[in-house]
Amino acid sequence: MNEIVMRLGLEAWKPALGTLLLPPVPALLVLLLGLLWRRTRAGLALLVLSALLLWFGATDVVAERAREVLLQPPPAVDPAALQRLPAARATIVVLGGGREARAPEYGGPSLTHLSLERLRYGVWLSRASGLGVGFSGGVGHAGEPGVAEAVVAARIAREEFGHPLRWVEDGSRDTRENAARTVALLRPRGITELVVVTQDWHMPRALRAFEQAAAAQGMALRLIAAPVGLAPRVEQPLLRWLPSSEGFTLLRQVLRERIGLLMGS
Repeated sequence: MNEIVMRLGLEAWKPALGTLLLPPVPALLVLLLGLLWRRTRAGLALLVLSALLLWFGATDVVAERAREVLLQPPPAVDPAALQRLPAARATIVVLGGGREARAPEYGGPSLTHLSLERLRYGVWLSRASGLGVGFSGGVGHAGEPGVAEAVVAARIAREEFGHPLRWVEDGSRDTRENAARTVALLRPRGITELVVVTQDWHMPRALRAFEQAAAAQGMALRLIAAPVGLAPRVEQPLLRWLPSSEGFTLLRQVLRERIGLLMGS
């Protein structure tokens, strides 16, 4: 499916097409049908269903359960295990999660909170393991032209974290290109062990993309998942059953990733 979208030249429409399949759009469509048929039993049932979808589709409990069932993300990585990797043949790659083209408070481009969380963890793992760390990310399909995400990340790592990146890949627009371009960049350097840093819900699709990229280029590459963002966003038990922005956002991300896996993106 992803190949068809790319061949038709609709890659710039991928974010919009995906959004139509994600909450709250399906629930709103059910609500609309219920309002149209509100004088019937079926209409009333649809109104109740839409209310339930809107409520539980924004709870942390449902979002986390969906993540476990639909994506089965890997557990946290043990930094001590990374210390045993050969430094000459292993490296850490942080996958970009978005760039802010214009951040007025910084007077220029910055990173989204997802990218910053990934970059911070990648730098932390680099210090804990002694491995070099790099960043992969250009300008996404829906992004405005400008400075690549990896360039922004390199500046933040150097100036704010005091830990320069070993390498950057700044031409990719999505996860598949992250993998293909990173593998092409690292292959001549003799890298055989790659620690992948990204959000836990993004990890299954990211690992598949790197496996496919390595196979396409005839490269023997061992992948080690280093997911970030594992802590519950809502901790109080009662609040976890109430609608929240955290639950709503997580469920959208989980469903987006599952759709991406099914479409081969």
